[in-house]
Amino acid sequence: MKKKVAIIGAGIAGLSAAAYAAKAGHEVHVFDKNSTPGGRARQFTTHNGYTFDMGPSWYWMPDIIDNFFQDFGYHATDFYELVALHPQFQMIFEEDRLAVPGNYNELRAVFETIETGAGKQLDAFMKAARYKYEVGMQQFVNKPCHSWWEFVSPTIAMSALKLDLLSNFRSYVKKYFTHPKLVALMEFPVIFLGASPQQIPALYSLMNYGGYALGTWYPMGGFYKLVEAMQQVAEQQGAKFHFAHTVEEVIVHNKEVQSLIINGETHAFDAVIASADYHHFETLLAPPYRNYSEEYWQSRVFAPSSLIYYLGFNESIPHLTHHTLFFENDLDDHIDDIYGNKQWPRKPLFYACCPSKTDSSVAPANHENIFLLMPLATGLEDSEEMREKYFLEMIGRLEKHTGQPGLLQKIDYKRSYCVRNFMEDYNAYQGNAYGLANTLSQTAVLKPSIRNKKVKNLFYTGQLTVPGPGVPPSIISGKIAAQEVNQLKSIYHESTI
Repeated sequence: MKKKVAIIGAGIAGLSAAAYAAKAGHEVHVFDKNSTPGGRARQFTTHNGYTFDMGPSWYWMPDIIDNFFQDFGYHATDFYELVALHPQFQMIFEEDRLAVPGNYNELRAVFETIETGAGKQLDAFMKAARYKYEVGMQQFVNKPCHSWWEFVSPTIAMSALKLDLLSNFRSYVKKYFTHPKLVALMEFPVIFLGASPQQIPALYSLMNYGGYALGTWYPMGGFYKLVEAMQQVAEQQGAKFHFAHTVEEVIVHNKEVQSLIINGETHAFDAVIASADYHHFETLLAPPYRNYSEEYWQSRVFAPSSLIYYLGFNESIPHLTHHTLFFENDLDDHIDDIYGNKQWPRKPLFYACCPSKTDSSVAPANHENIFLLMPLATGLEDSEEMREKYFLEMIGRLEKHTGQPGLLQKIDYKRSYCVRNFMEDYNAYQGNAYGLANTLSQTAVLKPSIRNKKVKNLFYTGQLTVPGPGVPPSIISGKIAAQEVNQLKSIYHESTI
């Protein structure tokens, strides 16, 4: 039955939900408080010729992203050019660096030079990771997770042991590799899942396959090309977008959302999908209609926030690849400061993205576009002085490892982004950047529900619900939420928008 559907938030999950809901024949309206789509994946340009992606920069699991476009008769490459990165990235250690080749056989050879027998171990690891990827991304992540019974199937039952659901990622990695550099390389992808490797299920070795085996890619023009393509697909299905539109209140009657107050005006809807911050959206509901209490949210383990710097340099910087990880310090020390001590890191790791190494359109000729990101605990006091302290440390390490002194004098664009900006722009709970951590106690049915349990036509999507943080999971989350709307029975409201 045709419904009038409101989708709140035009991030990746909201764009996905809009496309699928509109394809099903519903009248779909997407509202976003910001002036452009994309949420954390927005983009901005500067007066002096730089183009910066504001958030996601790792184009992994290309097959999952392409599945979205295939559902509408396209491929991702119908909308943008994808290039494979060679090397995929490099890791900087205290005394040397490790480049990760795009070719698997070359990667295998690198492993073997670092640790005798590690090439064969990599084969075994990746064989198991591929199995997890194929089962996990087909069987697990597409479920709404209303009940554990959804996971009772012959395939999952037969796969239970191979999926390593109850072992932790660190122990699992160390069954294969002992050299600290290889352990760091294999543990790195789970940082995207927002928790220590000791707390992440070994199931997520599927990330290693989705990245290292399937490759690290880049959409020419920036990650925002994915956002633009998803919006185009949604609009082709009939979805309408409304930017600079803030939802101020949710009106519930007879346990159904009756209307939304948006920019001071009241609009009726048959169903609502909240792709905004889950906690924030619940504050727009009267307390009796909220799924979770404030105490619940305080008890959750959130993925980190981030300190980000968007930098333009007026000359090329050598010895950087598109992606560079600065791992001179101990990963566990940084993780302890994020999750245990809840403080600014004493010995931080950080990440540098330099898309101008691949894409000349993102910076003026002979200039460099660099994005620095340092993971942080959520809820930290965020001052300009503290931002600048860590900025100078990151620049110092960048100078050391590129052999390029005087970088401060070569900056011709500089903008920072941190905890309070995530709160201001996205209403992000405690300024989180990535949603909830994918720990064992926050997996599947144990995540915040995709369905409001007290309001029958209200659903949630995005990184705070199933299947979890990241671009491919958010795309899947939007599809699941749209499918939930399809199961509703309600009267169609004529549009007044």
